[in-house]
Amino acid sequence: MKFKFVHNNFNVLDLQRSLAFYKEALGLEETRRIENPDFTIVYLGDHQTSHLLELTWLKDRKEPYNLGDNEFHLAFETDDFAAAHEKHQKMGCICFENPAMGIYFITDPDNYWLEILPSKKR
Repeated sequence: MKFKFVHNNFNVLDLQRSLAFYKEALGLEETRRIENPDFTIVYLGDHQTSHLLELTWLKDRKEPYNLGDNEFHLAFETDDFAAAHEKHQKMGCICFENPAMGIYFITDPDNYWLEILPSKKR
């Protein structure tokens, strides 16, 4: 029996704002959408891997999600770490930097953390 990663889910309060953020910050684009009277699910992809980010918008929800201690995150590798850092700095979304490890984190509109890593040299 084998398993493979397919997607991760984040629930969002403002779907359009989240879609715009993920497009600008990480270049993620919509690959598929499920519309329902009570909710909308949008899958975002990077056009490089098969892994997707699923954004779920519950249409009646008005209060922010309780992310607890927010001890989880998604990680993204970039081929131009310096340019990515500059872009995210201009966007004002960097929430934590660890220069000793050579990484930093950004937050999305719902305060989910996203780790930014430089490409590994092979």
